[in-house]
Amino acid sequence: MLDRGFDGRLKYNKSYNIYLIYKIMLNQTTEISIKSLIYLSLSNLDAPVSPKFLAEELNESPSYMAKITGLLVKAGILRAHRGVSGGVTLFRKPEDVTLLEIVEACQGKLLGDYCKETDQIEDTCGFHQAMYQVHKSTTEILNQWKLSDLARKPDAEEHSDCRMLGICPKAAINKR
Repeated sequence: MLDRGFDGRLKYNKSYNIYLIYKIMLNQTTEISIKSLIYLSLSNLDAPVSPKFLAEELNESPSYMAKITGLLVKAGILRAHRGVSGGVTLFRKPEDVTLLEIVEACQGKLLGDYCKETDQIEDTCGFHQAMYQVHKSTTEILNQWKLSDLARKPDAEEHSDCRMLGICPKAAINKR
């Protein structure tokens, strides 16, 4: 992105591009899913939690939260409980859930096909090779990070612009 400086000249805005990459990579559904899963992993609740309760705690839309929890149940990250006291619970331990699984549950499988299908990456164009490396690095990093890693430090209270700020105030107090 180019911005006009005080002198009227155009200059490159690096921080905006980093933010733009983040927004392209993780959509709103994924971000809310991460917040919900961190909340559930930090809470000391033994009973299932309704999507409506989660939505209220995280200040999100109840209908959107129902959609999100459905995606996470379908992916095997959450377990659905039916009945009057139904809701959702974590299906697996937080240390067994990767960030890649969460992203793919919400956004679909991360694909890296750019020019043509081939096993010989060195035979493709430079752009294809670059995008292959971006895809490979991204999936490796997302696969390294676990829900338990994110829950260890759910927000950065000293940074008011943190996307996860205030995510789990009640649950975090009980767990810390």
